[in-house]
Amino acid sequence: MTPRETYPPSVSCFIDTERSDVDAAMAFYGGLFGWSYKQVTPEGAPRFALAQVDGLDVAGIGDAASDDAPPAWNTYIAVESADAVAEKVERAGGTTLVAPFDFSAAGRMGVFADPAGAAFRVWQAGEASGAELVNAPGAWNWSDLETRDIDAAKTFYSAVFGWEYQDVDFGAGPSVMIRVPGYGDHLESIAPGTLASHKELGAPDGFSDAIGWMQPPASDESAPRWAVTFSVADTDETAARTPALGGTVLVEPFDVPYVRMAVIRDPDGATFTIGTFKPPA
Repeated sequence: MTPRETYPPSVSCFIDTERSDVDAAMAFYGGLFGWSYKQVTPEGAPRFALAQVDGLDVAGIGDAASDDAPPAWNTYIAVESADAVAEKVERAGGTTLVAPFDFSAAGRMGVFADPAGAAFRVWQAGEASGAELVNAPGAWNWSDLETRDIDAAKTFYSAVFGWEYQDVDFGAGPSVMIRVPGYGDHLESIAPGTLASHKELGAPDGFSDAIGWMQPPASDESAPRWAVTFSVADTDETAARTPALGGTVLVEPFDVPYVRMAVIRDPDGATFTIGTFKPPA
C-alpha cells in the first residue's frame, strides 16, 4: 500500500463526519473497518480524530458543532486556494456555509453547497494533503454526487473546479463520469502501470481521469448529497457483521459491473456504500 502524498487541484481528497457521540461512532467504524484512531484536535477546537488503517490516515471523525444537521459523511475537494473557491462558488450560484478558515497547520478549509443544496468541502493543503490510503480494504473508495438536475450540477462544478464529464454505461444503466483532465497521469506517476491496468480491464477512454460519478438519488424523497463508498475485502462478510455493531443493511449485497456492493446505515442514521472490486473473468 503506497501512501498518497499529494492530490492535484479539483480531485476529491478526504472524507470526514461530525457526530454528537464521537466515541460511539469510533466504536462502530472501528468494528466495521478495523480502524484505529489518532487524536489531532487543534487547541481550543472541537474534538477531532483521524481514522487509520495500518497507520495511514483514511478518514476523520469529529464533534458536531450542533445537533441541527443530520449525521453524514463529508467529501473534501483539493484546491490551491479555499478563498478563491469561495468566490467562484458564489458567482456560480452556490452558497458558503462556513467561510474558509485554518485547521491548525494541517490546511485551510471551507464548507459550501451547490445550487441544489448538496454540501461539499474544500481542502487547501498545509501539512496534510488528504487521505493517505484510498481504494484499499477499510479505506475510502470514491464519492458520488446524487442530484436530480445533473445538467445544472455539471454547469456549477465546471465553473468552480473545471471538471469535465463523460456519459458511460458499464452495464448497469447510464451514468455521468466526473473527470479531472490529467489525473490519470498523476496516478501513473505515483503508481506506474495504472494506465495499462485500466486499459487491460476494459475501462472506457477517460476513465483514468475519473474522480467520481453523478447520478439521480435513490428515491424522490432523498435530498441532493455527496455520497461515499468504502472499499472492503468482502462485501458479504462486512454486511453480515453490520447488525451486531448496531448498523443496518439497507440494501443487501448485489453485483454491478466490476463491483459487489451493499448499502449500510450506521447507528446515527448516516448511510454509505461498501464495495469489493470484482474484475470480469
